[in-house]
Amino acid sequence: MDNDYLIIANGTIKTMAGEEEFNGSVLVRGTKIAKIIQHPVRSGELDEAGLIHTFGLTPESVVKIFNASGRWILPGYIDAHSHVGIGEEIYRFEGDDLNEMTDPLTPELRAIDGINPGDEGFRDARLGGVTAVFTGPGSANVLGGTGVVVKTAGRVIEEMIVRDPAGLKAAFGENPKSVYGEQKKMPMTRMGTAALLRQAFVDARTYQDKLEQGKSDSDKLPERDLGLETINLVLDRKIPLRAHAHRADDIMTSIRIAREFGIDLVLDHCTEGHKIVDIIKDYGYPAVVGPSLINRSKVELKEKTFETPGILAKAGVKVAIMTDHCVTPIEYLPLCAALAVRSGMNDDDALKAITIWPAEILGVADRIGSLTEGKDADIVVWEGKPLSLDATPKVVLINGKVVKPE
Repeated sequence: MDNDYLIIANGTIKTMAGEEEFNGSVLVRGTKIAKIIQHPVRSGELDEAGLIHTFGLTPESVVKIFNASGRWILPGYIDAHSHVGIGEEIYRFEGDDLNEMTDPLTPELRAIDGINPGDEGFRDARLGGVTAVFTGPGSANVLGGTGVVVKTAGRVIEEMIVRDPAGLKAAFGENPKSVYGEQKKMPMTRMGTAALLRQAFVDARTYQDKLEQGKSDSDKLPERDLGLETINLVLDRKIPLRAHAHRADDIMTSIRIAREFGIDLVLDHCTEGHKIVDIIKDYGYPAVVGPSLINRSKVELKEKTFETPGILAKAGVKVAIMTDHCVTPIEYLPLCAALAVRSGMNDDDALKAITIWPAEILGVADRIGSLTEGKDADIVVWEGKPLSLDATPKVVLINGKVVKPE
């Protein structure tokens, strides 16, 4: 019930909202974080009666109290680039809805129409402390369709959506030219990929101009085009272009086109971002880095290293670490952050890269990414210090509902 209260008590709280960690308790009311209190050092741990009194409640209104003594309380982790639900585990073609490989330009596709909430990947995510993800089309096409930010629990996709659409997928480099080169179609080259993308943007602007003209002259009104409508969401800066780019030259092509058309851009993968970190910093685009917990399965991954997110973050680039699930299993998101720390990334930056920074990059920081009063109650209680190898999620809440009880 929306008026029921739940308390996570006496843990070490790391809000990811700027404060240092502190000992305290979190009050959840319905789906939201209602209050966070820091315990005075002199008070030590509060018993059940003390907690209820401190929060100004009555015993009848509190449905559950989790004792987090000796444990850490953090916001749920966020994977800013995955294909969970749309590229299902276990299944082959039956659950593979990643790419419509019949046309290099398919901006009209919507991830919400291909996501199966019953995919085992969602279960693995929430049991691993990952409470929200960006998931969307694959990278076979120059424009592959729109992705969505969802919670990792829900019966139907409508119950899970945080933001839809949340970005339009574009792919540079090897993938689109390898798919369509075999079909003797454009693009067979990187030049062809860039040309198709530019023309799509130009066509979308022309379509928008005709719509404006059609308001005063119905004869000039064009037939409705769902793909061009979607591209115009990018051109109007309502959603970003999510640019799949590994190599430094592909990263620069995506930046060149983004600046040419004045659009918002998120650099996905950014595998060679460490080689041009000063340029990326100067342009101010965020990077969603990974997957790094894989082998070098293609030429573009030659420079793959866990050092990349740390190098970018130290230079002032806003960074998220991702799994690209199913490429790396989604429950290994905190392990990827830990390996980035081992490769030189600051501990706090690594935690930010799977909490508040991806929330900001995805445009959903008003709801998730930190433990802040009024935000969604996506909360994880960890046994062991976060990002340590023995860290284990003991309690996981999504929208205030317990999805992993101890």
